[in-house]
Amino acid sequence: MTPAIKNKFPIFKYHPELVYLDSASTTHKLKTVIEAEMRFYEQQNANVHRAIYPLAVAATNAYDGTREKVKAFINAASTKEIIFTSGTTEGINLVAQSFVSHQLKEGDNVVISAMEHHANLIPWQQVCLLKKAELRVIPMDKQGVLVLNDLNKLLDARTKIVAITHISNTLGTINPIEFILKKAHKKQIPVLIDAAQSILSHALDVQKMDIDFMVFSAHKLFGPTGVGVLYGKEKYLTAMLPYKFGGDMIRDVTFDKTIFAPLPNKFEAGTPNIAGVIGLGAALDFINKTGQNKIKKHVKMLLEVAEAELKRIENVEIIGNAREKSAIISFILRGVHPHDVATILAAHNVAIRSGQHCTQPIMDFYDIAGTNRVSFSIYNSVADVDALIHAVKEVNTVFSI
Repeated sequence: MTPAIKNKFPIFKYHPELVYLDSASTTHKLKTVIEAEMRFYEQQNANVHRAIYPLAVAATNAYDGTREKVKAFINAASTKEIIFTSGTTEGINLVAQSFVSHQLKEGDNVVISAMEHHANLIPWQQVCLLKKAELRVIPMDKQGVLVLNDLNKLLDARTKIVAITHISNTLGTINPIEFILKKAHKKQIPVLIDAAQSILSHALDVQKMDIDFMVFSAHKLFGPTGVGVLYGKEKYLTAMLPYKFGGDMIRDVTFDKTIFAPLPNKFEAGTPNIAGVIGLGAALDFINKTGQNKIKKHVKMLLEVAEAELKRIENVEIIGNAREKSAIISFILRGVHPHDVATILAAHNVAIRSGQHCTQPIMDFYDIAGTNRVSFSIYNSVADVDALIHAVKEVNTVFSI
């Protein structure tokens, strides 16, 4: 990518020395996204779906316009299938509470994988505990690849949902979700895809792939925090009950009963993050203009260069070596705690994440305290990789390994 791309992200104007390698945690925000939010507050500020004066109509049109953009971005069949949430975590919890919990009975099961983020583990764990159901886990091998040989045995007539991450936020493994979708659908089992790490660089066509539910967050798309999307097939969303109640999600209310609003309003109680949703729309405009395939190629190039260079450094061990990987690298430096590595890298203006990355079961599987995680995005360059490699070598020097 050209320096002109980096100039579209104001953070680098204020921190020109920053080598930011933590985009799996959150991406930096586009100037156009920030401007879109400011423009709403300065020129359009009003609540949505509640009034007919011009300002409120303009706010509603801008808010609903993003729903149309999301629909097109993932090729949903209808805007009714696009629910705005606070993020990936809320989307998963919504499906767990409103879809699975109501049908889960003692002896039933939910299937997840061994590499799930806590957000795609704990909600299912808790509903299973509540309903005395079984949480089944697809295992993985030491390369960080799911072992799918026994998938047919894990999926049975009492499986209520499969919830699987598309890309591991820790290992970078790209999971074969289309294969898993087909296996589950042969047994009429719905599937939820956690696309938090893949939505930016992978074009996900929910109709072509026959995805039942999919969740992602705006802040992984150069957009604002506190905004996310739950996609769900209309037939499922229509049958589900809301789990949050309040304004804008009702059609009729008496003291005796409530008739809920039709989709998508049924699941959007209260005043939403209007500016954030509008910011998401601006982010999608940029991604569409830039091209997801172009983004994917760029970060894959950085991944390949960084992995090759890291493997040349003594005492570095990469955790997760799947053949199909995204732009995420987890590594340890033998004999050095990940927090110490990250501290020294920070002194060189190289920002990475160290720790368990909200995937403690993965750390237990590898019997390690944590890893150092490097993740790339569109504003990174080979020069950033060079800075990373120089700083990691410095860690070896400091600890005289």
